[in-house]
Amino acid sequence: MFQQKAWSPYVAGIAIGLLQVPAFLLISTALGASSSYVTVGGFIAALVDPGIIQIDYVAKHMAATGKNWWQVALVAGVALGAFLSMKLSGAHRRPISPIWRRALGTSSPALRYAMAFGAGFLMLFGARLADGCTSGHGLSGMAQMAVSSTIAVTFMFVGGIAAATLLLRRI
Repeated sequence: MFQQKAWSPYVAGIAIGLLQVPAFLLISTALGASSSYVTVGGFIAALVDPGIIQIDYVAKHMAATGKNWWQVALVAGVALGAFLSMKLSGAHRRPISPIWRRALGTSSPALRYAMAFGAGFLMLFGARLADGCTSGHGLSGMAQMAVSSTIAVTFMFVGGIAAATLLLRRI
């Protein structure tokens, strides 16, 4: 299984869904990722300006709670798992997909990485503004049948389709 280049989306979906059970039972929280960036960012920012821990929002995310560190461990585990999966399966890809070369009109890796960073930053900013990321709303919120998550996921799809239609028209 670990040497396959791709897993069944059904098996992966069930495995991710089942992670909700220990999360709720052990630490009374759901799957999510965006809060981990606040936790880590708060600790890094506190190295430069220790006064930042006086801000309630930052202090709440820097508290040594299971919820805060569960999300940090989850994000680190996703990155480590993706790396190990790539190594074990031998699934190597080009650093920049040909579709991005056509979309950007250049094969500059610097431009592609800058766009990826900028887009990632905007997504993370939006996730914190919405008080939850796609995994928080899409996996956990939908599993709890939260109306706010249903609305958020609906508009994630609407926004993604609109962005793809507008931005990828010339490809």
